[in-house]
Amino acid sequence: MYDREEVGANVPHDLLASIKGADEGPLKGLTFMVKDLFQVKGHKTGNGSPDFLQHNEESKKTAPLIQSLLDNGATLTGVTICDEFFYSLTGINAHYGSPLNVRAKGRMAGGSSSGSAASVAASLCDFSIGSDTGGSVRVPAAFCGLYGIRPTHAEIDLTGATAMAPSFDTPGWFTRDADLLKKIGDVLLPKQKQDISKFKLHIAVDTFEQATEGVRTSLISVCDLLEKEIPTGNSIRINNDDYFNWREAFRIIQAYEIKNTTLKWVKTYQPDLGPGIKERFQMADKVSDEEFQNANKVRQAVRDRMEQILDENSVLLMPTAPVIAPLISTKVNELESFRQNTMALTCISGLTGMPQITLPVTEVLECPVGLSILGKKYSDKQLLELSCTISKRLNLISRS
Repeated sequence: MYDREEVGANVPHDLLASIKGADEGPLKGLTFMVKDLFQVKGHKTGNGSPDFLQHNEESKKTAPLIQSLLDNGATLTGVTICDEFFYSLTGINAHYGSPLNVRAKGRMAGGSSSGSAASVAASLCDFSIGSDTGGSVRVPAAFCGLYGIRPTHAEIDLTGATAMAPSFDTPGWFTRDADLLKKIGDVLLPKQKQDISKFKLHIAVDTFEQATEGVRTSLISVCDLLEKEIPTGNSIRINNDDYFNWREAFRIIQAYEIKNTTLKWVKTYQPDLGPGIKERFQMADKVSDEEFQNANKVRQAVRDRMEQILDENSVLLMPTAPVIAPLISTKVNELESFRQNTMALTCISGLTGMPQITLPVTEVLECPVGLSILGKKYSDKQLLELSCTISKRLNLISRS
């Protein structure tokens, strides 16, 4: 068993006391924590920045998403660390430290929802809430051996959450099992289809080519097992070796939108920014209207391509991240390479608005590795049902 101090997943300005959920509801008896960007009544939101926390005021309302969980019986027990202003995938905060990844000690928990993932992996709570703009739920889930979801863009109300890049921002949640991931989706998501009887899995072969040999080989072995259990379609090349342009389009659009969200505050208050974060804000400030317009053309081309590939009953299989969790001691310049390579995969869901779920299916060098399922927009509940099916089938195989 781990304690909060050992894991270091919670902010210094944590809740003074838990907020009890309703006496009845589907989430009764469950505990959760929330990323330091959601408003909680009577609590100050910090966005991973001590300077922002100092200038902020206590929230007068609780974000609707958080209130919905409370109303359905879950109890809020803490607020978790995130990367500074959410502008990283490492999970390392220069001011608050790096939460312990209990599944891969000495390695990053992944970001920016690092504390949310680390707290669930260490069993400090039953589930947690994060946010995902460029991979901030999917990557930590993969690194910490968890289930995690980035839902269809705009399917869940983000009122009361700090905006980063609104056309990409989504909430997301972490669990240790697929059934709970689905149960939370039943609470938070609007009514959608849930029938998966006609679903087929398609392997996005070129996404696997982006991964390291160990990750690729291990995940392909899992896909081979799934082919014997679940209807499988074709192997598909989704972007004709254009990952650089896809990733760059995401980076530019994200940066351009940040100019109108967190960058405004940064320029006004000049906070003390950690390594890498400061440089990204400087880059964002220089993105031009023309670059933004050209990037939007690429975004539309990506959407057209993915709509062409995926019919109503198609799901893509792909690595969640191309690598295992990097060592916390990795040098800053090497981390930028990790960030770029990872975003080549995570940008797909962001550019298209499609839902993606990562499942902990294997390990490489004793580090968790995530396999993702990605489907058409508004197929969230079907993907959640499919994640339960895949999880059960793989568990049966492992026991046989």
